[in-house]
Amino acid sequence: MIQKKVRRAAAVAAAFAVAAGPLLAAVGCELNDPDRDVRRLFPGSTGFKTIFVSIARQGGEPLLRKIEDRLGDKFQGLYETADVPYTMYQVFKGNELIGYIHGVNQKGRYGGIQVFLALDLEGTIRTFYYQKLTNREAKLLRDPSFGRQFVGLRLSDFDAYDPVSGAARPGSKVAGIKNPAAGAEDDFKATLRAVKKNLILCQVFLLNNKWGRVPNSPECGTCPSLFGS
Repeated sequence: MIQKKVRRAAAVAAAFAVAAGPLLAAVGCELNDPDRDVRRLFPGSTGFKTIFVSIARQGGEPLLRKIEDRLGDKFQGLYETADVPYTMYQVFKGNELIGYIHGVNQKGRYGGIQVFLALDLEGTIRTFYYQKLTNREAKLLRDPSFGRQFVGLRLSDFDAYDPVSGAARPGSKVAGIKNPAAGAEDDFKATLRAVKKNLILCQVFLLNNKWGRVPNSPECGTCPSLFGS
């Protein structure tokens, strides 16, 4: 069973953390209840596999620089060191891979935010949700109507978002995402940054093809490759 592999993967992750040393200080992000959450995010799924990766072990400083270039901002703080252990979920129906789940930590105004995405095999967002959010207007941000604004978007859409200025290119799909909580502008912008970062990491470690464009689609003729080659 795939779930049995998850238990073995957890042991590997523990060994990974001990062997890597600095990982003990880094802050990762995992589903609170993987069995329940995977079934909720992918109704009809029958199992999942867990993958443990980090920028430090999979590509080091050169990979970090390329991820930062795509993000349009520098990684900073405890949530964004190169040795942060990322926990990624491959979701199956029988033996068929049907999607992915991944969450990231992001610094918010009142503490850490955890943003999870469920993606299809092409990297398109199926579901967005907060696993952790501390804000006086959290109820508005957690409302399903806010999360639905992300459905159908992909990394190429978030290229229009600049996390430094907190602005999206006028007319872009990301510019159309409305903040439901006027008093939570900081956390709204942090959320958009988290989604873009999450999509980049999923592209690197799960999809690893054309920086978020659908393979064999017309626009892929101009897609930069992952490592700029």
